Amino acid sequence: MTQVELKKRFFDWSVQTVFFLRKLPDAQEYRVVNYQLSKSSSSSAANYRAVCRGKSRPDFLNKLRIVEEELDESLFWLEYINAISSEKFIEDTKPLLKEGDELLSIIVASIKTVVSSNKNR
Repeated sequence: MTQVELKKRFFDWSVQTVFFLRKLPDAQEYRVVNYQLSKSSSSSAANYRAVCRGKSRPDFLNKLRIVEEELDESLFWLEYINAISSEKFIEDTKPLLKEGDELLSIIVASIKTVVSSNKNR
């Protein structure tokens, strides 16, 4: 998968997450989740764009780790929604969780590759 394709996947996932968030009720517990998930999902997409412009190997690796953290946080909030919603939004979160897991796996594999290649230098 190319960087361009992966940038698009991150962008699309972030947009789909925001569309999902619009379905949440305007209750206090959802307001907090809405804010946090909106921030972390968009941050993972924006930070992946920054990864593509990494100035050095350490910079590239650091930015990948930020993407990993933001993605993991996004997945947490999606799981949290499922936990407090008594199955109301489970079907809506399934594709978001699946894509988020796939993106996280790609990022973790990339981190491992960079770390491994740094050790071999």
